[in-house]
Amino acid sequence: MGRSCYGRVMNKHVAEILAWPETTQAADGMPRRPWTVAEIEAIVKAGIIPENERFELIGGEVVPMPPKGGRHEMVKIDLNRHFQKITPDNMSMAPETTLRLNDKTFLEPDFCLFPRSVYPSDMRGYDVLLAVEIGDSSLAYDRGRKLSVYAAFGIPEVWVIDANRLITHVYRQLGAEGYRSALEIPAAEEIACIRLPTVAMCLARLGLKPL
Repeated sequence: MGRSCYGRVMNKHVAEILAWPETTQAADGMPRRPWTVAEIEAIVKAGIIPENERFELIGGEVVPMPPKGGRHEMVKIDLNRHFQKITPDNMSMAPETTLRLNDKTFLEPDFCLFPRSVYPSDMRGYDVLLAVEIGDSSLAYDRGRKLSVYAAFGIPEVWVIDANRLITHVYRQLGAEGYRSALEIPAAEEIACIRLPTVAMCLARLGLKPL
């Protein structure tokens, strides 16, 4: 790669990092006031936080999300095309919808499977049959803190796709301490949703290849 090309790549990467919202860490032992979902939505509506800023709310704390890379978007586009073809008419497989879990927590799953009779803004954890995450820069968060939130609110099944390796981490058998079953499924194998087996995927058959 030539010097000028390398510089353009680095400049793009630096620009993306600088575009992230600033974060702060509360002093140890000091209480923090939690935000509510309604307050955050009002702040966004007022234009104080831009509508295109990516973040989630966990227990009243705003968690900034890093920009999505090209690999993430490529996998998401192919999966969205596939899911919309196979999802039954009485169900919705919504991309990037807001999942409001209680008055102080909302997440933004890459895909969320729920009954079509449920209006998206009314959807809660007990409505969700399957949540799908695609992780590149966010993989550790998706398999860690975010996964524990899904478990806490009773989401029965979560798929976390490593966008680079195309390994899908499948979490099932929800118990008191989280998911008792954790599988790693390679791209060549098919995965089906336990509660709705007609919703299935095989990343290799979609033409996707690991990096």
